[in-house]
Amino acid sequence: MVSKNQIKLITSLQHKKYRNEHQLFIAEGVKVIQELLQSNFVLEHLFVTESIFETINPDQKTLVKEADMKRISALVSPSSCLAIFKIPKTKTIEDKGLIVALDDIRDPGNLGTIIRLCDWFGVKQLVCSYETVDVYNSKVIQATMGSITRVNVIYADLQDFIAQTTLPVFGTFMDGKNIYKEVLPTDGVLIFGNEANGISPSIEKSIKNRIAIPRFGDIQQTESLNVATATAICLSEFRRNS
Repeated sequence: MVSKNQIKLITSLQHKKYRNEHQLFIAEGVKVIQELLQSNFVLEHLFVTESIFETINPDQKTLVKEADMKRISALVSPSSCLAIFKIPKTKTIEDKGLIVALDDIRDPGNLGTIIRLCDWFGVKQLVCSYETVDVYNSKVIQATMGSITRVNVIYADLQDFIAQTTLPVFGTFMDGKNIYKEVLPTDGVLIFGNEANGISPSIEKSIKNRIAIPRFGDIQQTESLNVATATAICLSEFRRNS
């Protein structure tokens, strides 16, 4: 049975303030939790409505009723399991490889999908501005489908990061050079901007390589691509000849 204190803790973890205070986050769904359990993430406690994850220490697992799962779940249709994990210590950025950087991405689904894309295309490091949505937001964790275990997500001052990196820095702009005609390096930093406003002016000043995904429609009225879609296309091009 789930206690009142546990319910209070779990529901509080829907807010960044309390995730930071307790250094804990929640994950829901068999696949996501399984991936986290098989990684270096440390389990705090697991709540289940049926007999699953039988190898978990009984002291770390509680069998709850479906009604209780609905009370603690952040999902409209709760899964059969919810887990609390410890937030790992922040890692440092390694100045090598292909790095994706996000400037003020606000939508949890976009961030989660971009983490999955980084995992798919072998990008090990994702640098986020401090304004970007918290990676331990439950909706972000859900959208990563476990890829959070294989991508190092680091929050940093993007201006400082760009100033210090020795890698070539690329930014996505409507007026950039056609990405399909550019010779792209194996290593570099690829920056994507806010869903509504794109890359901020302060960051734009530091970007020397401006690239764009051209529009091919006869009536070119679409203002922009979804940032996760743009990330997929750009990563595909960077990896195509690597």
